[in-house]
Amino acid sequence: MNARDLASTQLVDGLSAKQLLEGLGRVYRWLLVTDARRRIVWMSEGVSSLFGSEALAVGADARDFLPKLPRPEQVFSLRAELRNRSHLANVPLELPTRDGRRLPVEVSLLKVDTVEPGEHLLIAVARSLESGPGPQGEGRERTLIEDAPDAILVLDADGFVVLANRAAGRLAGRDRETLVGDPAALLFGDNAADVERIATAVGLPDAAECRVTFCRSDGSRVPVAVTVSAFAATPGGEECRALFLRDVSERERAEADLLRTNEELEHCVTSLAHDLRSPLVALLGFSRLLRQEYETLLDQTGRHFLDRIEQAGRTMESLVHDLLELSRIGQSGEHLTMVDPRGVLAQLKAELKPRLDEMGIELRLQDSTPPLVLSDRTRLYQLLSNLIGNAIDHMGEPESPSIEVTVRDEDEGHHITVRDNGRGIPADQVSRIFEPFYSVSREGRRGTGMGLAIVKRIAEKRGGRVWVESAPGEGAAFHVILPSR
Repeated sequence: MNARDLASTQLVDGLSAKQLLEGLGRVYRWLLVTDARRRIVWMSEGVSSLFGSEALAVGADARDFLPKLPRPEQVFSLRAELRNRSHLANVPLELPTRDGRRLPVEVSLLKVDTVEPGEHLLIAVARSLESGPGPQGEGRERTLIEDAPDAILVLDADGFVVLANRAAGRLAGRDRETLVGDPAALLFGDNAADVERIATAVGLPDAAECRVTFCRSDGSRVPVAVTVSAFAATPGGEECRALFLRDVSERERAEADLLRTNEELEHCVTSLAHDLRSPLVALLGFSRLLRQEYETLLDQTGRHFLDRIEQAGRTMESLVHDLLELSRIGQSGEHLTMVDPRGVLAQLKAELKPRLDEMGIELRLQDSTPPLVLSDRTRLYQLLSNLIGNAIDHMGEPESPSIEVTVRDEDEGHHITVRDNGRGIPADQVSRIFEPFYSVSREGRRGTGMGLAIVKRIAEKRGGRVWVESAPGEGAAFHVILPSR
């Protein structure tokens, strides 16, 4: 690997080397990186100023620096251990500074594989042993930390562990005192993505959260949720960090079980909907033959019964169609692209023209040019079709019925609003209208109660959300947020 290629180097964890080093560089002052042939490919400004460019330089062979060490024999055992391990912590060394001093340090090393076969990066993080002790916590504060059920690591201003409570030792599977002095970001093993997440969270000025895997002493990994909080060890002193780690193994297993159950339920619904199609086709087919061949033989009651059979069959046909559509949302095959909502609305307006004209409803789009919406076009069509269709069905008889659609860009994403001036929604039903099969009571009810459930499913599968604002007699405004990236 050439030193100039570092910016484009990709790691096996789906992360770029540049992104990882930028995250670590925000936390650790003394940071040096070599490639598989021990050539220096990157170093922090702290390392450069401490040793000088004549001692260490990007592109140089790091092994040329070994004879300059006051005690080069300290490195021999280090090199031997690295052949079998990817992570070493708190290795004592003495380093010569540019001003001639011998600086005692502890060095932690992390070997990170790249996507190129045979290539890796070796990341070295150092801390001075001349610095005084970091925040240790006193009195009741220390007792609270010790007795806390969650693992807590207290870091100094340089990102090194100065205090670990009993729960942290249990989580790590080793004596908690051995955690003291470790660079916190390297406690998460050789997973570069996890290291970068922790380094980024620790380097942020405000509280931050992330989910990573913690590497135990026996090599096993534990999924943990990490909350990073800043505090001052002493009034006016340097800002330190506390890491609160919670084992989320049980939660992840429960989430996996829930996901599997939902997938099985969706598969069951899909299979059931498909299986219902055959008898439904037969029912509608024979009722149609019955009307064609025997309608003249039926009296008024018989024809009424036949009408009810056909109406029930068509309702069941719509229900099966909507169930299948609900189960397909979010499946592979959807293509996200920038869609012009004006084209979708023009198509809907043409298709709904007979119903709109019959009820005297005006359907209009905002006067200003709307932004393009990142969506699968078919799903955007379904979303708008169900929202507009729902507004038509529940319009009632206002003096000048209208439906207005607006689309605008916001920080959260594309904000779609479908607003009508119809009868509105009763307060006791607002919380239920997005449930499958639920429909607000109305005269001449038609539909399956699945339209708004489909809207909600489309939005949530994209990572968005949906809600409604309404009051009886004052119309309703349905809001949908779709992520813009």
